[in-house]
Amino acid sequence: MPDPTIIALANQKGGVGKTTTAVNLGAGLAARGLSTLIIDLDPQGNASTGVGCPVKGRNATSYDLLAGRYDLDEATLPTNIDNLKLVPSTPDLSSGDIDFATKPDRVKLMRAALGMASGLDYILIDCPPALGLLTVNALVAADTVLVPLQAEFYALEGLSQLLMTVREVRQSANPALRVDGVVLTMYDGRNNLSQQVEADARATLGELVYDTIIPRNVRISEAPSHGLPVTAYDPSSSGSRAYLALTEEFLNRQKDLRK
Repeated sequence: MPDPTIIALANQKGGVGKTTTAVNLGAGLAARGLSTLIIDLDPQGNASTGVGCPVKGRNATSYDLLAGRYDLDEATLPTNIDNLKLVPSTPDLSSGDIDFATKPDRVKLMRAALGMASGLDYILIDCPPALGLLTVNALVAADTVLVPLQAEFYALEGLSQLLMTVREVRQSANPALRVDGVVLTMYDGRNNLSQQVEADARATLGELVYDTIIPRNVRISEAPSHGLPVTAYDPSSSGSRAYLALTEEFLNRQKDLRK
């Protein structure tokens, strides 16, 4: 069986829809019958909550995976979504940048942990909102990077820093790393600012920007409190339809990258 495709979802700015995109893209892939694993690499643990994993059930975590205490199979939990699995996170991970700083090959801990991954089609790594050691570990392990970009004023400012980090990782530890694309999130079509951010993003980044846009949608905001992706919480909502469309576009891009 071929190795899974590893996607890092990264943006050093918080609150841009990164975790929401990880959860709902993962659910969209799972709905297509693709065996998908979400690795929650954010100490806030929101991706874990978003797929219904209670804090008390997070015995083996992504911290343990990086520390080598558990292998990938031991750290992986099932979810209530068919074909979707999880490596959860807890606040213990917040000390990861310091705890792992003195380890040999400290930027390759995630790559080593995923080296024997099998039986999976996709692994999605939900990165923390920072460009520290945890995010670099995800980038070194990943095949591609998906960047959620909130449709608001400062959105493009931080993007150049992330792309610079991707370039540095490519030049050093992971020459094969590619940017899959940029997804506009929290988009309000009635808002001139959202339209301007979209225009600026497409003018600056061209085909890197996904055609699919994720709207501001109350169902997307409500779904995590029920421990469900929006695609399961309210399949008929505009948010659910957008994430299913994103899944299709994502898969088409993956085909193009493989070619």
